Amino acid sequence: MPAEIPTPPESVPATAPDEIRARRLRIARWAKLAKRIGYSLLLVAMAAFAVALTTGFEGFWVLVCVVSLLTAVVILPIPIIIGYGVRAAEREDRARG
Repeated sequence: MPAEIPTPPESVPATAPDEIRARRLRIARWAKLAKRIGYSLLLVAMAAFAVALTTGFEGFWVLVCVVSLLTAVVILPIPIIIGYGVRAAEREDRARG
């Protein structure tokens, strides 16, 4: 006796494309904000390094430089990758029509 092939349920709830685009837009906004924060921290690190260089590398400015640089290195990769993913998804949506 042959095995029965299971049939998929007839009413599978599908997410509307508008909901997906709205979620994608919300994710893109958060990624943009996180990138701004990360790049601002890099700017702070560069400025703190310049001040530390001129003041003989006092402890405070070195600490500000190191902390802001490490925080930027931790924060920045995530929104950059998410931004690439959002742009790729948008490009794919435009290609499909």
